[in-house]
Formats: sequence, C-alpha cells, structure tokens
Amino acid sequence: MNFLFRKTTLLKRSAALLAAFAVCLTLPAVGGKVFHAVVAADGTGDYTSVQQAIDAAPAGRTEPWLIFVKSGSYEESVTVPSDKPFIHLIGQDRASTVIHRSLNVGGKPETGKAEAYWAHSVHNPDAPVYRAEGSVVTVKADDFYTTGISYVNDFGVDSQSGPQALAMKSQGDRAAFFDCAFRSFQDTWMTTTNDACRHYVKDCFIEGAVDYFYGSGDVLLEHCTLYNVRRGSVIVAPCHEKSKWGYVFRHCMVDGNAEAARDGKTKLGRPWHNSPRAVYIHTTMNIPVAPEGWTDMGAIPALFAEYDSRDAQGNPVDLSRRKSEYKGRGDNPSTGTCPTTVTKAEADRMTYENIIPGNDGWNPREMMRRLPAPQGVKVEGNAVTWQAVDGAIGYVVIAGDRVAGITDGTSLTLPSPAGDDSLRVRAVNRSGTLGE
Repeated sequence: MNFLFRKTTLLKRSAALLAAFAVCLTLPAVGGKVFHAVVAADGTGDYTSVQQAIDAAPAGRTEPWLIFVKSGSYEESVTVPSDKPFIHLIGQDRASTVIHRSLNVGGKPETGKAEAYWAHSVHNPDAPVYRAEGSVVTVKADDFYTTGISYVNDFGVDSQSGPQALAMKSQGDRAAFFDCAFRSFQDTWMTTTNDACRHYVKDCFIEGAVDYFYGSGDVLLEHCTLYNVRRGSVIVAPCHEKSKWGYVFRHCMVDGNAEAARDGKTKLGRPWHNSPRAVYIHTTMNIPVAPEGWTDMGAIPALFAEYDSRDAQGNPVDLSRRKSEYKGRGDNPSTGTCPTTVTKAEADRMTYENIIPGNDGWNPREMMRRLPAPQGVKVEGNAVTWQAVDGAIGYVVIAGDRVAGITDGTSLTLPSPAGDDSLRVRAVNRSGTLGE
C-alpha cells in the first residue's frame, strides 16, 4: 500500500466517505464496553474531534483509556496533558484516519519582507494557529500509545520548506507508536529531551527532509521507513547527554522520492547537542546515502554508527568512508571522533529486550499484538455472527470503509442487509489494537 498520499486526495476521500455516511443508515457509534470514547468526523461518534475526547478523559489513569478514531480528516491541534497518562489513540486505518494542521514556529519576518510561512506561524497574531502548540500533536503524558493514524503537518508537506513544522512531539516515558505515519518537512517528530524516557516505534512511516527525527531518550525503532523528500536530506539530529542507548534503528528502511535519490547526498544524521547516539542496524538503503553518512552540527557524537547496512539489492554498503571526525562549536570541544561501526556482538545487545522493558517491565509489543481474524463469520439478512477470539475485549465490524458497529459480543444486527463479501470483523485487544 502506498502511504504517500497527498492532502487533496485525503480530503476528497474523506468527503466521499462523509457523503456515503449521510445516505446510509448507521448504528449509533458508541464504544460501549470496548472503547471508552469514539471520535467520528461525521458525527456518528461520541465526539467530532480528537481533542474533545482527550479533554473528556479522566486524569491520573493507571490503566488504558481507549479512544477509537474513525476514518476521517481531523484538522486540529491535539495536546495530551501531563496529568492524563495511559491515553490510547486507536485509528481505524492510517491511510484514511488523519490528524493534520498547517502550522510552523517561524518568527516574524523582517520589516517589509514578505514570507509565506508567516500566515501559518504560531507567533502570528493574525494566524488561525496563533499561540497553538508548536506541533500538530503534543504528548506531555507518560504511557501514551497510538496506532492506525497519520499525523501530518500540512505546512511542511505542502510548502516542502522550513521553518520548523512538527507533526508529533512526544515528551513522556513509555510512549509507543505502531503502524502510524508522520509527515512534514523540517523537524517532523521531536522525541523527549529526557534521556531516561523510552519510546518504542514499530512499523511506522516517517517523512521529512531536515532533522526530521530528533531529540533524546532511549528510542528503539523497528521495521520503520524513513522517507526523504529532497536532495541532501538529514534524518536524525539527536541531543543525548547521558542516554545509555540513544536512537537505535533495527531492520528499518531509508527511502525517498526521486529528488532525494538523485545525487546520493542524503545523510543519516548530525549531532545537535551534548553527546548524541544513533545506530542503524540491518538497514536497507533503497536510495543512495552519502559516502560519509553523517555531517556536522556543532556537537561531538558519542556514537554515530552502523552495522550490516544493505543497498536495495541486498548487497553490503561500503562503510569505509563514513565520517568519524566532527567539528564542534560553542561549549563543545573544537574537534572529536566517534566510531562509525559497531560489532555484531555490540549490535546484538541493542535489542528490544535490553532497551525497552527497563525496571518496570514495560512491554509495548504485547500492546501491538494483533489478534487473529474471527472465524465462522456468517451473514443472514441483517444479522452478522462470528466465533469469539481468545483475548478480545470486543469487535469492530466494518462494511466497506465505514464502521457498521462496535460490540463486546459476537453478533451484530445491521440496519440493512449486507453481503458477507463487504464485511470485515476485527477483534480488539486489551490495549485497543485492531486485529487481523
């Protein structure tokens, strides 16, 4: 599936979905005993915006608060405050469930100088986003989990230029992201600046051009795509100070559009502050990466390295010319060095089991585990039945692209007959993740 959709396509598809909803009879789309809240842009849920659902969620949770977001276009800023941990934001499908807004943090232009970005700046009193957070979505709480949603900064995607335009800012500990997309141009995603915080990112698509994955924390990304959208893109700009692991990419893919692939100048990263760490392990490079791999930014990295990098044909990438010497500025040493590769033994220690569980046994992989598809699905007139799935807290029944109903049982009565070839039943696990 191609996730490089344009905003216009999304809006057209969303409009078509809303039109279909308007003419079709639908069941009340409440979460019941499955989800605590349902968000639907067409009004068939408990709320029409994601922020409304978060505002209504209780503070101080110690168990997941499940918010289901139906397919649709949600043009809004979203903030999860620090006193609301355990928010689980579950999208129907990442290709059609989109939280987006056009904003940036550019400062006021010089007198008499017209700058197109200023109309979308959070510092512009005349802009719709004035005083908004500097990211489309800002997560300040711990124990945040999301799946099945695209987070898009329209300014970055549409303008293909700076200034800074975040789609996601995740500040808490134990943040997990599964099967999501993040799109912008400059600074797409900022992770926590607290070295003690952990993030786990799996099966995600991250797009940008300038330092588009940056920050700190012990962050493990597995089976993710890093998509570059211009010549000379720079992927990471970390600022770790005392982090044990830093950014670790395992079995990920470096990809990009024709412009990014044109001259082989894409960089894996540059050191923002302190003594950052970033390691790429078993990476497939679908587009050429600059022979030096990395570039300067003013800090001296503790570790900017690779192990077993491969090209699109599966051949080992020549790492002999990778950058090992860096120039510092400010309070940093004027020069410094770091390794360009790690050994197999070192790479084998940079694993989920060593990075993620910590002292509290955090296990986001279990949250992401998709339950199997329900068996024995039968449609008789308006009635749909199926066999129970072990471990499921409920089921989402989907007819075409629309949610026909959500139930904690194993049957559903539709408002009108539907052919069994147009229905899908997906089990929901205890974290809210939709099954096969």
